[in-house]
Amino acid sequence: MSKALSITATVLLAGLSFAALSAAQAATVTIGTDVDAGTLDPRLARDTTAYRTADLIYSGLVHLTPGLEAKPDLAESWQTPDPTTWIFKLRPNLKFSDGSPLTADDVVFTFTTILAKDFNAPMRALYTPISVVEAVDSQTVKFTLSAPYAPLLSYLDIGIVPKALVEGGTDIALKPVGAGPMKLTSWTRGSDIKLEANPNYWGERPKADKVSIKIIGDGSARAQAFEAGDLDIIQSPLAPQDVKRLEADSRFGHVIQAGLGVTYINFNTKDPLLSSLKMRRAFSMLIDQSTIVNDIYQGVDEVASSVVLPSSWAYSADVKQPGFGIEGAKALFKEEGWSDTNGDGILDKGGKPLAVTLATHSEDSNRVQTIEFLQANFQAAGIDAKTQISDWPSFSTNYVQKSQHQIALLGWLNIVDPDRLLFAQLTTGGSTNWGSYSNPAVDDLLKQGRSATTQADRAAAYQKAAKVLADELPYYIVSYQGYQLFYSKRLPFEVQATSRGNMRGLIGLKD
Repeated sequence: MSKALSITATVLLAGLSFAALSAAQAATVTIGTDVDAGTLDPRLARDTTAYRTADLIYSGLVHLTPGLEAKPDLAESWQTPDPTTWIFKLRPNLKFSDGSPLTADDVVFTFTTILAKDFNAPMRALYTPISVVEAVDSQTVKFTLSAPYAPLLSYLDIGIVPKALVEGGTDIALKPVGAGPMKLTSWTRGSDIKLEANPNYWGERPKADKVSIKIIGDGSARAQAFEAGDLDIIQSPLAPQDVKRLEADSRFGHVIQAGLGVTYINFNTKDPLLSSLKMRRAFSMLIDQSTIVNDIYQGVDEVASSVVLPSSWAYSADVKQPGFGIEGAKALFKEEGWSDTNGDGILDKGGKPLAVTLATHSEDSNRVQTIEFLQANFQAAGIDAKTQISDWPSFSTNYVQKSQHQIALLGWLNIVDPDRLLFAQLTTGGSTNWGSYSNPAVDDLLKQGRSATTQADRAAAYQKAAKVLADELPYYIVSYQGYQLFYSKRLPFEVQATSRGNMRGLIGLKD
């Protein structure tokens, strides 16, 4: 299968003309997704569906282009009189979807709540360099930073929420009100999220009057629903066999390109077995990336070597994780005192067998297959390896995010800056540091990476951090994810796909 490795792709949909379509066909777009949103409050979003749906319901101060440049959204302009001061001018007469005015007070409220520790915003660490956010007047917001913060603009696309409604008791997690191109009409948990065009949106009206986001957990079932005409658009994650079949079907258009995500192993370093660097290295050497990427994922992803994406300005080919080698892994286990003293094929020490649990979620068949493949490799090396497969809410919220796992297979998306993958996840006490990794030297390097004022200095800090992380292995990056989009050629408008996988380009808007 060919892979278009461009960061963006704009696809003009051929096929039936608008006149040949019924009004209902022209007005509604049905998009298939894998998991239900956990919340529709953008400040609390943790899953892909929540992020993508929030992209339609809300608007941020800026919106990121397919090239990851910040363009004006709610803010029509901004200035930086010094490296720690950012001043944003809002567009005049902005409104939320309920018709209420959107002002600087709503912006201040949004970021103040995100920064409040007891609010538990999962992305809080992205905004902690903001020391003060204040309304200069109803259309002007001033951010004062504790230090220069290079990635700031990349994170100001988070949706602005209505202060008056939230303080008045409206639960926007269930009844969202934003200033984006669409608004919520209904949400049936586990089934679908229905949206319609927001008449109060400041920008261009979407080409789709209505959007229905259908939750179909099984990837193959989702692909089959698309083939049957029940869905108009599907996108990653998709099984490789479905990708190949759909790519060959002339009824559909497609975009296949490098993504902005990784699939990775999260080692819980507070687990007694995994607190040892040598043990994490040994387990990492049992990960056969080539087979996983080329056979299980059938080449739609790319074998990874470091925590920095190869498309990033901070990438260095000199950074390398350990390679696959069962015998090398066995030698490290032996150095740590593990041997088969009972002759039963299972390594043991002090009378206890070497046992681990490998976990992932059931909605992604590729990850399930990967975990089962890893189990076989681990067993071949003398490890009593078990698997734990559960649905996404149980796996993510009740297991990994509570640091109950040993070795978990996960993914991170929307890596618009190296900081997005590294700071909250791998600094001591980071809000998404579920593996409890701690290294003061890495903490300092990641702080340098976000505060340095030149890209060269930032790159140097991230490359040094990446080398340490490739040695200490709190994460083992299995693959750099590809991104796939399939659409019906019957859609009557231009669709734009980006490697971020966000939704505005799927409803006829310039992204």
